[in-house]
Amino acid sequence: MSKVSGRIKFLIIILLVYLIVGLINPTLSLNALRYFVGMLPKVLPILTLVFILLFFTNMLLSPSKINKHLGKNSGVKGWLYAIAGGIFISGPPYILYPMLGELKKHGARNGLLAAMLYNRNVKIYFLPAIIYYFNLRYAVILSIYIILFSILNGILLEFIVSENE
Repeated sequence: MSKVSGRIKFLIIILLVYLIVGLINPTLSLNALRYFVGMLPKVLPILTLVFILLFFTNMLLSPSKINKHLGKNSGVKGWLYAIAGGIFISGPPYILYPMLGELKKHGARNGLLAAMLYNRNVKIYFLPAIIYYFNLRYAVILSIYIILFSILNGILLEFIVSENE
């Protein structure tokens, strides 16, 4: 059993738990199975999108490109890429986590990834509504604050968390 990967061990444990629950309370197991089957069509498009994002990320971005633009020596240009990437990426963060994990594996800095996630809060498609309800000045100042605090957030994260962890 020691040569079996952690993923397989986890799967076996979960299947055993479901089997035990199924033997103890078959109604609960059937309800859980029905819920899973009902959720699958809702989750499958999201998982497909994650797969497509990962595929194109791996196809278009080589580790050397990621290191150059988001790595340790990326400088100001890296912050600009992280800010722009965060602003233009949309969708829930749990879709982005696998992609950001891949970027991290290929040499992206923690601070730049944090700034990218933080800048998701600058919603281009919400700007017309924000301007309508609040005004242009409010929308511009809010966006600037989000961008500036994303940089501060990234710098603080890099200060607190070492790259070796």
